Amino acid sequence: MAAPVFLALILGGIVVLLFGGDLLVRGGAAVARVWKLPPLLVGLTIIAFGTSAPELVVSIQSALSGHPGLALGNIVGSNTANFLLILGLPAIFGAIATTTPGVRRNAIFALMAALILVGVSWDRTISAVESWALFALIVGYVTLLGFLARNAKDDPTLAELTDLEHMEGLPGGLGKSIAAVIVGLVALPVGAQMIVVGGTEAARAFDIDEAIIGLTAIAFGTSLPELATVVMASVRRQAELAIGNVLGSNIFNVFAVGGATGIAASAIGADLPIPEGFFSLDLWVMLGASIAIAAITLARQPINRLLGLVLFGSYISYIAVIARSVTAA
Repeated sequence: MAAPVFLALILGGIVVLLFGGDLLVRGGAAVARVWKLPPLLVGLTIIAFGTSAPELVVSIQSALSGHPGLALGNIVGSNTANFLLILGLPAIFGAIATTTPGVRRNAIFALMAALILVGVSWDRTISAVESWALFALIVGYVTLLGFLARNAKDDPTLAELTDLEHMEGLPGGLGKSIAAVIVGLVALPVGAQMIVVGGTEAARAFDIDEAIIGLTAIAFGTSLPELATVVMASVRRQAELAIGNVLGSNIFNVFAVGGATGIAASAIGADLPIPEGFFSLDLWVMLGASIAIAAITLARQPINRLLGLVLFGSYISYIAVIARSVTAA
């Protein structure tokens, strides 16, 4: 397969994936509004899980196709990009506050998620039991969010998640809403398969580990919704919502996406293998970024221009190290 073909598959797959995820969330939210389902229930299920759909379907499809490097690379790479790139780049142009209600709590949860991912990966596999435990943690986390949403009216992240009335771009009418859900459900696996095929062919063509494709191109592509959210929040002078979105995404990536990916791998009769290369750099960069963001939020320090430059520079340096390892191989 020629280079332009697999590059087109990856880029096209990312577009289809993001389009499908957006349709699924908006269509599902519109159906729920027509059926007058509780906004809290919708926000903590359709919207929360739907926004993680790109990472979820890519990682599951990679595991089912026997490409664990792509699966884990997508999770680890997305979390690293979220903290270093998605928070760092916008902060260069405008400080991001960390004093919003709920941010410190979610920063601790995100750090715990990173530590747990390293822990369950330590023996170089994620077993079925560990996978179910990860997924149980996301169920527990969502349950906690539900409890908090009923009692913490001043948490803007929870308020945004459960505010269906002001959600923009919802399709009108039950028929259009159901159609949007169906198209989204079809587009997600199609886009995921395009990405997996393009990623594996790219790894084979360039003679590099497929995990590198997952950590870079695919992780960046599936993190684009978070980047768009943070940029728009900053433009609208609602930057305090940005960090909440990113923290929530990282928690879902580890618990929901990691758990579901391991469960998918066990369904075809194998534990999810962890490539040794992740322990030389990638997991530690993700963990270090998680520690840094937790420390900043616990200290109630805004992510100002200087910190933004440090975070963004760290991400560029990380990608440069990966690129150097590829050219040296």
